[in-house]
Amino acid sequence: MTMTSVGALIERARATAGLSQRALADVTGISQSTLSRIISGDRGAKLPEVVAIAWATGHTVAQLTGTSTVADTAQCAARATNHAEMDSMRRSLLHFLELDDYLADHAIPATI
Repeated sequence: MTMTSVGALIERARATAGLSQRALADVTGISQSTLSRIISGDRGAKLPEVVAIAWATGHTVAQLTGTSTVADTAQCAARATNHAEMDSMRRSLLHFLELDDYLADHAIPATI
């Protein structure tokens, strides 16, 4: 995946979340100029930046980098109660599954 493609995915996630670049910069702690360079493809996004953007936009790291294999293979069944939104719960579950997959790929042990 090219830097431009990742930038385009981040821009789409920002727009879908209804955040301005300034608002996304404020939420993530990434300067607006850096965020603008990432979105335009002039600069690659570092993993901590991608994670922060994923949290802020409600997307997964894999969705922002176009590298999802977990989402393609994960299957779950759930029931929502108390007006919980299934799509939001699914995104959160995928985020944790993808983070776990990333840590396992890099031989980083889970600590509890």
